[in-house]
Amino acid sequence: MYRRIRDLREDNDLTQKQMAQILNCSQQVYSNYELGQRDIPTSILISLAKYYKTSTDYILGLTDKK
Repeated sequence: MYRRIRDLREDNDLTQKQMAQILNCSQQVYSNYELGQRDIPTSILISLAKYYKTSTDYILGLTDKK
């Protein structure tokens, strides 16, 4: 899951700082999400799926279908 949110961010040419601003969190908190050092809250997971126009199942690694 952590690799997927990093790949999605990089595929969209966004920095961690930009993504953190979109999610209303600090860059450090977002970095911790990508590194797996912090659990991703459900509300953030939903926001990520909506922003990237993908499913939460894809982000969670339950499917490979974007």
